[in-house]
Amino acid sequence: MKNKFSLRQYKRKYGTHEQCLEAIKRLRFPDEMDCPKCKRLSVFYPVRGRTAYACKFCGYQIYPLATTVFEKTSTPLDLWFFAMYLMVQTRSGISARQLERMLGVTYKTAWRICRQIRLLMAEASLIPLTGTVEADEGYIGGNTRNRKRKWFKSYSEQKQIILGMVQRGGKAYLRHIPDSSRYTIINQIKHYVSPKTRVITDQFSSYVGLAKYGYQHDTVNHQETYVVKDIHTQNAECLWSTIKRGLFGVYRVVSKKYLQAYIDEYAWRYNYRNLKGMMFEKLLSQVIEVKAIQPASIK
Repeated sequence: MKNKFSLRQYKRKYGTHEQCLEAIKRLRFPDEMDCPKCKRLSVFYPVRGRTAYACKFCGYQIYPLATTVFEKTSTPLDLWFFAMYLMVQTRSGISARQLERMLGVTYKTAWRICRQIRLLMAEASLIPLTGTVEADEGYIGGNTRNRKRKWFKSYSEQKQIILGMVQRGGKAYLRHIPDSSRYTIINQIKHYVSPKTRVITDQFSSYVGLAKYGYQHDTVNHQETYVVKDIHTQNAECLWSTIKRGLFGVYRVVSKKYLQAYIDEYAWRYNYRNLKGMMFEKLLSQVIEVKAIQPASIK
């Protein structure tokens, strides 16, 4: 049971708005703290009907939701938490339309909840990959025939390019890139992968030159085989499989503007897959690190 966080366990711990507010308060403030107004060591008690806690001596109020993704929300926190629970429990994601039906909110509210939760899933700190790293590019959407070199004028919609860098047994970074040129791809690898790391790719020409920057570069020829001893990009390929099936089967249509946010969601679930039942707690801990953004238009 330690590796699971069932719906029954979730409801027992975060089943009400008050329980969720208390969880956020404990993340941000200790049980006892010096009051900024009266300067006394005090316990802060919840204020009925508000998302605030008041000092027991002078009544000074603190607001646990301020500057977080929950700031100024009129949606009960138990609905926010349930949406977070669903997004970490699923493998392929959950659409705003599905949340709209399950939470009983408007589509605009459901879309904003999804958007803010994906902010929590974006990597807050960069730790360069080491060891053995597989790098591969994936192509999402579009109706073009030729993926790598040019798009025919008779086709109006281009594919979007994602560069994946996957450390074997470790984390993955996924970046939505404007093109698959050598300059773009190598600069991304230099930013996310430590020097002197072993990098395995296919024989796409944009990876040529990695050795000049101190990387041990091994390649596999996909026209002949996919695995040569331990030289392969199968971990990256499996990640593409999950992302493409999820985007097509769950989200259906994803705009270019928000594609990075969606792939951040898939990367987050991959990076913390070993936490299993603790994935929800990990996502909740991100609340104190990620600041809120202003609502954006839905496209």
